[in-house]
Amino acid sequence: MLDKAKVARQFIEAIPHANALALKLTDISNGTAVIEMPYDTRLIGDPRTGVIHGGAVSSVMDTCCGAAVMCHPAAPGGTATIDLRIDYMRAATPGQTIVTTATCYHITRNVAFVRATAVDDDTENPVAMATGSFTLEKQF
Repeated sequence: MLDKAKVARQFIEAIPHANALALKLTDISNGTAVIEMPYDTRLIGDPRTGVIHGGAVSSVMDTCCGAAVMCHPAAPGGTATIDLRIDYMRAATPGQTIVTTATCYHITRNVAFVRATAVDDDTENPVAMATGSFTLEKQF
């Protein structure tokens, strides 16, 4: 039997972009994934404040959503982003790790639907929230 969590983990670890962002998959199972992105001065978007660039936040959220789809019990295989809407709630606190949690909450024959939240140390006050749709790779 295929270990979907293992496949998703190997896929993420093989992505050069994920490696450049130092993304760490900390939990994955049954349609839910958690990925951490440590603070890195190379990712600063505003040198005056030290705040991480929104593009780095969107990358970790997109990657986490894809991982959630890949490990969902009803997902047949790989995935790709169709649409991802991200609402930025506030700037991430400089120096803090951003943790994203994504859950694949619905799957049709061709599309998976995902929700995600990104937080820093203030876990009650999200940095960003996302909703997205992802393709489902057919298995033959």
